[in-house]
Amino acid sequence: MVALFLSLLLAHLLGDFLLQPTAWVKDKKKKKIKSKYLYFHVGLHFILLLITTQFNSDYLLGVAFVTLSHLGIDCAKLYFEKKKTEKLWFFVDQLLHLVVIAVVVFYYFPVEISITSLYSQQNLALITALVSVTYVSAIVLKVLLSKWSDQLIKTDDNTNNAGKYIGILERLFIFFFVVMNFWEGIGFLLAAKSIFRFGDLKESKDVRLTEYILIGTLLSFGFGILFAMLYKGLLQI
Repeated sequence: MVALFLSLLLAHLLGDFLLQPTAWVKDKKKKKIKSKYLYFHVGLHFILLLITTQFNSDYLLGVAFVTLSHLGIDCAKLYFEKKKTEKLWFFVDQLLHLVVIAVVVFYYFPVEISITSLYSQQNLALITALVSVTYVSAIVLKVLLSKWSDQLIKTDDNTNNAGKYIGILERLFIFFFVVMNFWEGIGFLLAAKSIFRFGDLKESKDVRLTEYILIGTLLSFGFGILFAMLYKGLLQI
């Protein structure tokens, strides 16, 4: 099962990333379904799939399904993708390809999935902890730091929420560091963040910015550690 999944995945990665020239991508976007490179691209995937599955006739139906699905997904992307949604469609496109691969793998190696097992204490604890350490913590931090953020950030600023997502990634790293008992990782993460933030603190003469960064960092790290410890505690009950 794992070998088949890796074979199909390798063919996809080679065909979509390593062996797809930029000229092909541009021509497909311009001419869409009339582009000859669209069919070159799909044909290349078919050949790669045959190679990675070692020309095993048992998997020929699966290979054909993946190839035709790839053509359909790529065509849909070409016609529905807009300039403003390029990033979104990139991830949607890749996700759909992975779903197709998963479907083929489960076709050859059916696995019974119990719905009740999805609601096990361990799974529920993990999902709750991840939601809490990401978006719940982000909202709580926004409320707690509003005293400083309201003074530092102008209401007419066009923010891209980069700080929010950096904080989410930061707490996720801390969460998994604690779960894996790799406490040293938190020290490396804190050191790295300090280096990047040093320039802001050095150039700024506003003490409020320093307070905002330090309090935000300490709270963010604290939330990451707190929810990781609560998660580990729930697993022992």
